[in-house]
Amino acid sequence: MKVVADFLNTADAIGPPEPDAVHEPGGRAQRADGAQARSQLLMAALRLFSAQGFAKTSVRDIATAAGANVAAIRYYFGDKAGLYRAVFFNNATCGDIAALTAFNDPALPLDAALRSLYHSFLQPLKLGELFELQMRLQMREMTDPTGLWAEDVQNRIRPHHTALVSLLSRHFGANTPDDGLHRLAFSIVGLAVHLFVGREVMNAVVPGLCDSPEAVDAWADRLALFALGMVQAEAARRGCALVPTPAPVGLADQVVAQAPVEPGSFLP
Repeated sequence: MKVVADFLNTADAIGPPEPDAVHEPGGRAQRADGAQARSQLLMAALRLFSAQGFAKTSVRDIATAAGANVAAIRYYFGDKAGLYRAVFFNNATCGDIAALTAFNDPALPLDAALRSLYHSFLQPLKLGELFELQMRLQMREMTDPTGLWAEDVQNRIRPHHTALVSLLSRHFGANTPDDGLHRLAFSIVGLAVHLFVGREVMNAVVPGLCDSPEAVDAWADRLALFALGMVQAEAARRGCALVPTPAPVGLADQVVAQAPVEPGSFLP
């Protein structure tokens, strides 16, 4: 699967990208394909870090699980912390911030922007085991932090929230966002976050509700509809009308072509 390959190729190698040999501590050289060796280390590290945490996982454990040697970890990632960082931050499961905030395009109508938000946000749900392991790793990082969680908040979560508040402010005609818009933004994202943290409960109650790429896309469309209802409810509470998106000549057809909406498409 391409997304899995994207994850495995996320980390930049330290040193030349394609080594001819990796040396054992005793000096014996082991021939290895650079990309394959790095991929095996990343997946082994993800499994062990997500199961045991950073502190309880040794570089020797990772090397053994990957069928490699400790020197390979030093070669590609510098040390255990560098490997952990490469596993924790990756575009396949965390998402590229530019793609995640593409919904905040002034040319997109609100409903199309919300669909764009949810479709990009929910992409990791399509990754199967890779997603499950990454979620466990992130939960461990939150309860037993190494510092990367705070960095993730600053570099990915905060910019995403800022982009969503900007989108809402534009449609509410607010020059400065108030607490109500921040609450609305967190509530909109919360609909999607529940699919990440509550997936096991959902599968226990209604098996198969989120088990295929098609099901994930259906969730994205439904959540966009629910979120639009939340925005409209907040506008009604404030007693204001939402500001429509001005569409330059020729742009409306382009937007529709990118995010088609058929009558009743949000219905089961």
